[in-house]
Amino acid sequence: MIWITRQRPKIDRLACPWLILRFVDKDAQFLFVPTEQVIEKAKNLGGIPFDVPDVEFSHYGQDCTFDYILKKYELTDPALQTMAPIVRGADTDHHELAQQAAGLWAISAGLAHNIQDDYALLTQGIIIYDALYSWATHLQNQKHTQQPEEHLLLRFFTTYLHEIRDRKLNPPPWAAELKELIQDHIDTNLSLSLSTVAQSLQVNPTYLSRAFAQYFDNLTFGDYIRKLRIEKAIQLLETTSHSLSEIAYLTGFSDQSHFTRIFKKMMGQNPSQYRKNNSKRKAGPNG
Repeated sequence: MIWITRQRPKIDRLACPWLILRFVDKDAQFLFVPTEQVIEKAKNLGGIPFDVPDVEFSHYGQDCTFDYILKKYELTDPALQTMAPIVRGADTDHHELAQQAAGLWAISAGLAHNIQDDYALLTQGIIIYDALYSWATHLQNQKHTQQPEEHLLLRFFTTYLHEIRDRKLNPPPWAAELKELIQDHIDTNLSLSLSTVAQSLQVNPTYLSRAFAQYFDNLTFGDYIRKLRIEKAIQLLETTSHSLSEIAYLTGFSDQSHFTRIFKKMMGQNPSQYRKNNSKRKAGPNG
């Protein structure tokens, strides 16, 4: 079958031919023509126009043509599903959809700048998307860095944040478990950095911050961690005789002054006042 689209391809018009050749029609032929000639050429040649307005194989809402082909032919390969937001993000300038989207755009734009012949450009594009598919199939969890602590963070979070791009209001299955795991980190006085987590997950930090708030009390990552630290501090104030300095250390604050300031901001009173008032409440009217 002949597939026809606009000339000077960059993202969707290279990704779609790759997808068609590899998963839909291995004998497909592609023509790149001026925009105004796409529909006419398709009619004359009995071909399929794509990635132009008012045709079947095109953009729908926020989805690009690559997305439509996946749905049309029911291509459920997990690697292709991983590639989809990367292609969509690069093609629609929504790089927050996948960390790799900005890189794909940069490589594709540079490739189109260097190669003026569209068919030579397609040949090189096929190589790029073969490589991206191999990464999505075999190498997503393989990191270039050799730092063991980064690998530990990756293993810790990947299971629970793999669906971080899901914007649904209903909490995903990992949300409750993630809360417990974050609490475990708080209990062992470990610090978690949103930027480090985002880098390990290959998720845009801004997008991760926004998605995190949706499932964690509408709080930012930092505010949620501080909330848990204060909750732990309250427990220690009520059940132990630890000094305020010791509680500040056990709850991950830099010093007693920092602990007192955050506690008062959140609770309306400083830790020593809270402990005194709690003792009075326990003693009761006859205490």
